[in-house]
Amino acid sequence: MATGEAPILIKKVKKVSGGGHHGGAWKVAYADFVTAMMAFFLLMWLINTTSPEQKRGIADYFAPAAVSPTTSGAGGILGGTSLGAEGSKMDGSNAIVPQAPAQSQTSSTQQTTASALQSASTAQLRQAVQQRDDAAFASAAQSLRQAMQDMPELAELSRQIIVDQTPEGLRIQLIDQDGRSMFQEGGTAPNDRARVLLQAVARVINQLPNRITVSGHTSATSDGAHASSDWQLSASRADVARQILQSAGVDPDRVYQVSGKATSDPLYPDDPTLPGNRRITIVLLREAPVLPPDQ
Repeated sequence: MATGEAPILIKKVKKVSGGGHHGGAWKVAYADFVTAMMAFFLLMWLINTTSPEQKRGIADYFAPAAVSPTTSGAGGILGGTSLGAEGSKMDGSNAIVPQAPAQSQTSSTQQTTASALQSASTAQLRQAVQQRDDAAFASAAQSLRQAMQDMPELAELSRQIIVDQTPEGLRIQLIDQDGRSMFQEGGTAPNDRARVLLQAVARVINQLPNRITVSGHTSATSDGAHASSDWQLSASRADVARQILQSAGVDPDRVYQVSGKATSDPLYPDDPTLPGNRRITIVLLREAPVLPPDQ
């Protein structure tokens, strides 16, 4: 080497293959883990958001379409041909499993469901008819009260009419008051006051198509005795009231029942001698809905 020349340095670089420590394989494993976690959380979300019917449909979709019903053999070609519990060593005769019980159970379930639906529809029909009747009865009662307010000859008689709704229907009661009887004492001839009240009631009855019942009631005597003639008297008064209603335009075919109850059903049970127990009761009956013949 000549004097004054720089020394020559030789650097050797060692190549390392594989991308350093562990290489890049951890990235693939981590990606697989993240993918599996995403699939797991997606599965949990689907389970929580699907309905039982949808879950059942998914399960049926992934269920095997053909599964051997045999309980013997290994399931292969040489595993036996018996479909019964006898095993694959038998002569090959299959024990047929009857399907009648399953079909019977399905038919019974269908009949039960149909019966439940029919009962529900019948109950809904009854409820709808009852609501319709309630609205119609309320309107009729309001019409009667308004008519009594508008007509001077009825205004003073408003205390002798009681209108309310009962399970049977709209009940209109024409009652006696002290000094204001509707019939002659012990007789069946109505006075002018009773005729005016019955004609006003007839106008309300004609607003509805419901059938009616008419019943007569009497009161006990001052000593609390009940005369045997009260039955005939109350029935005769009820029949006279029916005749006045029909003469005021009520269709005779709508009269379902005319009866006399004497003192058996007092309006004031605590005091059966009160004049208010003497009355004529007219009920517009609730009409039952038309049902199929098997109901």
